[in-house]
Amino acid sequence: MIKRIYLLSLVLTWSLPFYLLGETLPEPKHPPIVNGYVKDSQTGEILIGATVYVSETQTGTATNLYGFYSLPVEAGEATLSFKSLGYKQQQVKLSVTDDLTYNILLEPESAQLNEVRVVANQTQVQLDNPIMGVQKIQAKTIKSVPALMGEVDPIKVLQLLPGIQAASEGSTGFSVRGGNPDQNLILLDEAIVYNAGHMMGFFSVFNNDAIKDVNIYKGDIPARSGGRLSSLLDIRMKDGNSQRFTGSGGIGILSSRLTLEGPLGSDKTTFLLSGRRTYADLFLPLSSDESVQDSKLYFYDVNAKISHTFSDKDRLFVSGYMGRDMFSGGDMAMSFGNQTLTMRWNHIFSPRLFGNVTAMTTNYDYQLSAESGSSDDFKWISNLRDYNLKMDFNYYPNTKNAISFGLQTIYHNILPAHVKGTSDNTVFNELKLPRNRALEHGLYAENTQKVTDQLTLRYGIRLSGFQNIGKGVLYGYDQNYEVNDTTRYGAGDVFNTYWNWEPRLGATYMINPITSVKASYSRSYQYLHMASNSRSTTPLDVWFTSSPNVKPQKADQYSVGIFRHLNNEKMDFGVEGFYKNMKNTIDFKDYAELLLNEYLEGELRFGKSYAYGMEFISHFNFSRWNGWVSYTLSQTKRKIEGINNNNWYLSPYDHTHDCSLVLSFKASERVSISGNWVYYTGAPVTFPVGRFESGGNIVPIYSDRNAERMPDYHRLDLAVTIRNRAKPGQRWHGEWNFSLYNAYGQKNAWSISFVEDEDEAYRTKAIKTYLFTFVPSVTYNFKF
Repeated sequence: MIKRIYLLSLVLTWSLPFYLLGETLPEPKHPPIVNGYVKDSQTGEILIGATVYVSETQTGTATNLYGFYSLPVEAGEATLSFKSLGYKQQQVKLSVTDDLTYNILLEPESAQLNEVRVVANQTQVQLDNPIMGVQKIQAKTIKSVPALMGEVDPIKVLQLLPGIQAASEGSTGFSVRGGNPDQNLILLDEAIVYNAGHMMGFFSVFNNDAIKDVNIYKGDIPARSGGRLSSLLDIRMKDGNSQRFTGSGGIGILSSRLTLEGPLGSDKTTFLLSGRRTYADLFLPLSSDESVQDSKLYFYDVNAKISHTFSDKDRLFVSGYMGRDMFSGGDMAMSFGNQTLTMRWNHIFSPRLFGNVTAMTTNYDYQLSAESGSSDDFKWISNLRDYNLKMDFNYYPNTKNAISFGLQTIYHNILPAHVKGTSDNTVFNELKLPRNRALEHGLYAENTQKVTDQLTLRYGIRLSGFQNIGKGVLYGYDQNYEVNDTTRYGAGDVFNTYWNWEPRLGATYMINPITSVKASYSRSYQYLHMASNSRSTTPLDVWFTSSPNVKPQKADQYSVGIFRHLNNEKMDFGVEGFYKNMKNTIDFKDYAELLLNEYLEGELRFGKSYAYGMEFISHFNFSRWNGWVSYTLSQTKRKIEGINNNNWYLSPYDHTHDCSLVLSFKASERVSISGNWVYYTGAPVTFPVGRFESGGNIVPIYSDRNAERMPDYHRLDLAVTIRNRAKPGQRWHGEWNFSLYNAYGQKNAWSISFVEDEDEAYRTKAIKTYLFTFVPSVTYNFKF
C-alpha cells in the first residue's frame, strides 16, 4: 500500500509544477509578486538566507538555498528592504502594478571588519525561524579561529558550538548530541561525503577558500533531507566571481593552496577552481633514516565548479570534488579518497514557483597493499558509490505560507572488501565480501506558515523508503547469532523493503521584537550504518545497510528553547533543551570482528538509547571584541541486548560538560588577535579494574561497559594575524597568520593502555598516549 502511495506521489510531484502553470483552471486573483535573486555586488555570488521586507505591509521572506525570493506585495508603491549578515542593508522603492522580477546586489561591509567578524544569526528572521538547533557559520568566521598546523577547517569550528564534540583529539569526526559520527549527514553541494577527513582525520576535506555557506542542523533536520539521526551538515561551494577574475590562497608549513575564480567570456558563465596539497613528503628524503627516505605521506584535493545563466529563469551548475590521501612506508601502502559530482538546474516556473533538479554521484574508496616480493604480498580494496537524483520545489502562495516539496532516490553500491594475493606463490586465498546494493527513497512536503504576527509554524512530513536489492546473499541467524540459513538473490531482485513516515513540526512565538520561544519535534530513520573499532572515524571503517536482520535506527527528538537579542543586537543568547529517544540502536559485541567479516551482522547487537541535555550559547560583537561562549550539559545512555548484562551504560560519545570560549580582538586596522579555549568531560571507556591469576597467567577483570572515563580534556589555542599595509588601488592583499595550538602544552590523553610492570611483579601500569603539546604554525595568505 505504501509503495503505491509513493508511486502516486512521485507522479503528482513531477506533474504538479506543470499543473500549477496550466490553464485548466482560471488563475485566482492575487496581489502582484516581486521575485528575483539577491547577490553579492563584488562577486555576484547568490546570498542564501538574505531577508526581504516590505515596510508598508510589514511582511517579509528569506531567500532559499539558491538565493531566490518571492514575495506578494500590494499594487502601488512598495518599499523593500534587503539585508544579509555581513552586508549593508539596502532599501528600494518600487512601483508595482504586475508581477515584477527584481534582482539586487548587496554591498559587503568593510572588508577589514569582516576578517574578524565572528557573529552568527543576529537578524529578526532567525528569531522567528521555526527551526531549532541550526547553526550557520561564514567562511570569514572559520578563517579567524586558530587552526591546527595552520589548516583552517569548518568542522573544527563547528566543534566549538554547543552540542557538537570532536570524536577524539584533533579529529574531524564529530558527535552531535551524543550520536555516533555516522549519524551525521554531510553534504558538499548536495552530494554525500562519507569520509570527511584527511591525514587519518586530523584535517577535513573542505577547503575553506572554496566554501560559501556552512549550516548544521542538530536533530531538527528539514523535511527535504533524511537518512541520519543526529545532524545535517550542509556545505555549499562558491559559484565563482561573475564580476572579475580573482585569486586567493596560502602558503603554510604543512600545505599550500590556490583558488581561482571569475567570468568565462561574460558574466553569464563563471568558474571556480581550487586546489590544495600537503608537502611533508618532500622533506622525507632529507631524513637520516633510510626507511623514512622512501616513505610518502601527503594529501591533495581539488574543487571545481562552473555555472551558467541561460536567462532570468534558468541557471545550470556543475560542481565536483576530488581528494586523496597517500601513505607508503617500507613494504606497506595505503590510499583513500572521495570523489563527488553534482549537476543542478534551477528553473523559475512562475513568480510563485521555483524548482531545482539535481543529479549527483559520490564515490569513496580505500586501498591497502603489501609489496615485499614475498608470498605475503596482497592488495585490499573497498569502495562505496552512490547515484542520486532529486527534485526540490519552493511554492509561495501568499505572504503567510512558504511551501517546499520534492522527492529523492539514491542507489547505494557498497563493496565491503576484496582481498587477494599479488605474488605468484601467494599464501592468501582470494576473499571478496558480497556487495550490498540498495535503493533509498524520500518524498516530502513542508510548509512554513505565519499564523499571526507573533506565531510561526513549520509542519511537514517525509516518507522514507529503503529497499535491499540483488545480486546479494542474505544470512539467517539463530538466537546465538550463528548462521543457520543462506539465501541468494539474483541481480535486480528486491528482497526487503522498509517504508516509514517522518513527521517534522516546529513553532516560534515572538514574545516581543527581541525575544522568541521555540519548540520542535522531529522523527528520523537511518538505513546506512558504520562499523568502527575506534571512537574517531578512520579510512578502514565499514559501511553496511539495513536488511531483514538489521532494522533501521529510529529517533524521536523534542526540543524547546528561548532566544533573545540584547544591547542593540550586539549580544544574543539562546538556551535550548532537548530529549532524543532512539530505537533499534546498534552496538557491537565484545571483541567483535568488523573487518573482512562476511558475517558482520552476527557481530551486531540491538537495543534502545536516549540522550538529553541543555545547550547555552551567547554571541557578542562589541567594537573590537567579538566571539561567543557555549556550554552543554548532557547525558547519553544505551541498553543493548547481550551487552553489559542488559543494563544501561553510557554511550562512548557521552560528555557531561562541554564548554567553549571563542574570542577575537581587533588590535588595529592591520593586527587581529584570536583565541579559543575548550573543556569537556572525558569520554566513557572500559578499563581493567581488577585481576586474578590462572595457570600462571595474569587475567584482567574489566569494568562494566563504559563505566570508567578518560581524563577531562582542555586546551587553549591562540592566533595573531598581521595584514600588509593597504595602498590605494592595489590588487594584491597579503597577511601573515601565526597560530599556536594547545598553547599551554596540555598532554591530553588520546588513549590509555595497561601493561605489566617489568620491575615489579603482579603490578600493572597505565600508560597514557597523547598526540600534541605545543603545535606552532605560520601561514601566509593572499588574495588578488
